[in-house]
Amino acid sequence: MTSDPVLERYGVVVVDRAHERTLSTDVLLGLLGALLQRRPGLRAVVLMEPPPGAAQRLRGHYGGTAAALLCLEAPGPAQVVYAYHNNHNNNSVAAGGGGGGGGCHSDDYFYSALRLVLEIHRTRERGDVAVFLASAQEVEVAHSILQRESTRLGADLDRLVPVRLCGAGQAEPPAPPSARDPAAGGAGGGGTRRVFLSSQQGEDLLGGVDSLHFVIDAGVEKRLVYNPRIRAYSEVTRPISQCRADVRKQLCRPTGKCFCLYPEGKALPAENAPRILESNLTSTVLFLKRMEIGGLGHCDFIHQPDPEGLMQALEELDYLAALDNDGNLSEIGVILSEFPLDPQMGRALLASCEFDCASEMLTVAAMLSAPCCFLAPPAGMIHEAHQCHRRFHHPEGDHFTLINIYNAFKRSQGEPHFNVESWCRDNFLNPASLETAESLRSELTEILSRTELPVSEPAFGTQTNTLSLKRALLSGFFMQVARDVDGGGNYFMLTNKHVAQVHPVSGYGPSSHKLGLPEWVVFHEYALAENNCVRTLSEISPQLFIEMTPQYFFYNLPPSESKALLQHSLERNASRNCPADLKPKKSLAVHREVSQETLYDRCVLQ
Repeated sequence: MTSDPVLERYGVVVVDRAHERTLSTDVLLGLLGALLQRRPGLRAVVLMEPPPGAAQRLRGHYGGTAAALLCLEAPGPAQVVYAYHNNHNNNSVAAGGGGGGGGCHSDDYFYSALRLVLEIHRTRERGDVAVFLASAQEVEVAHSILQRESTRLGADLDRLVPVRLCGAGQAEPPAPPSARDPAAGGAGGGGTRRVFLSSQQGEDLLGGVDSLHFVIDAGVEKRLVYNPRIRAYSEVTRPISQCRADVRKQLCRPTGKCFCLYPEGKALPAENAPRILESNLTSTVLFLKRMEIGGLGHCDFIHQPDPEGLMQALEELDYLAALDNDGNLSEIGVILSEFPLDPQMGRALLASCEFDCASEMLTVAAMLSAPCCFLAPPAGMIHEAHQCHRRFHHPEGDHFTLINIYNAFKRSQGEPHFNVESWCRDNFLNPASLETAESLRSELTEILSRTELPVSEPAFGTQTNTLSLKRALLSGFFMQVARDVDGGGNYFMLTNKHVAQVHPVSGYGPSSHKLGLPEWVVFHEYALAENNCVRTLSEISPQLFIEMTPQYFFYNLPPSESKALLQHSLERNASRNCPADLKPKKSLAVHREVSQETLYDRCVLQ
């Protein structure tokens, strides 16, 4: 739609799984609503699960009676067994409908699910098992526990094989399992039972697994919800929707069993929460601004985004010089919209072409866009994994460490008998992540070539290249700078005045505190969800921050001790570099007042 806003080459657009209400789905549905009015011959087919109310709302959004509504009857549900409570005891859920050991409280669904998996396995009933947990982190922990427990099962039982369908550090790619896998349990037999561990993303992957006979649904999910005031995501645990619960009950066919680890009759939200109400909208606003250049009107969302989130997105794009004085895309904004990157990362990549470090920034952008490259080590090998990762550590920071990892990966590819799986396993790295980064880097390189932006020759390791790379990073991430206020790793973020610690995966993590921590850092992301941590940070100097930060952004920072230190440094540099007869007569406070007034006028204009 970026290159062909009215989709002239297409007659029918099919939108699948619209009930998921992802950010991309809602934006597409909004754009199609405007497009259908301009092209009466275009047809949109939207596929979604119940509830009927959501379908009726969508039908009204597309013109009421003009939109046909077709309902397909679902197959009969599986046998459903609920966990429930009474005043005296907690009754269990069991594979055969009787038996014990599978009890569940609302606060221990995780271990109840794992106990139930082992109980099902001991019944010797045929069929694979799917377990839906609240998050990818829980999937990782469950995988490790079941791997350990599978080695303790009796020789008279089939082999138990846990399979991750999602997770930050998965050893296997999240590909759909084969429905005709001869090793699968169920009709095919083979002495093996697979246990598919997933969070909410795994429902579509399991739809074609004929051997699936048991589903265990924890009934809760952990969602990241964006707060525009602090520019950070926080983790929220809440019940799944009734729509999602019904989808999971259908996965194991009428002959299977679905164990719901929540009481029967528990009130669940009817629909999935729209992600457009819970996400950072900066990339979306940039895309919609680009669509306006193509002649398409405003996006008519099913649920209108939060105005505060939209204003924060516009403010961020303004700081990145992606908007002109009229609120339209600037030349920089047009180029940023070409990159499949967060606008801040796109701005850093664009600046790297100016500072002759594009080759290195391409690697950083690709590695940070791919899943985390560090594998979670098995129990008992944490120290060994840490020592392996330390070999890649760069003293300038985590962005430089990622370049070291990628360069080592590429060098190893040229060695005889190179095997990506064994090399990554030996270094506790995720092969799928590195291969994804390799593909993304090639794609980004092609975009730079197409837009006729220069890519410098690699010069990683030189002092000039290090300084240039930090300048490029700050060009995009000047809004994400923090200062260690006590020398103990408590980083104060200038933008929101929150204090956070360093994520354990970082080269500056807790195990590195004895080596000394940098006072000023630029970081890639901050999340309240991960124990209030900043991730992927590199050392900078306050002078470099002042040099690369837009002045009107600096003056809009909330007052703090850290800002006062920067302001003092700015005044000292201005006094040192300015001749006596040209020194400004107005105080910095007056200049700040004028700058804020100017910025306010720009916001009103937008």
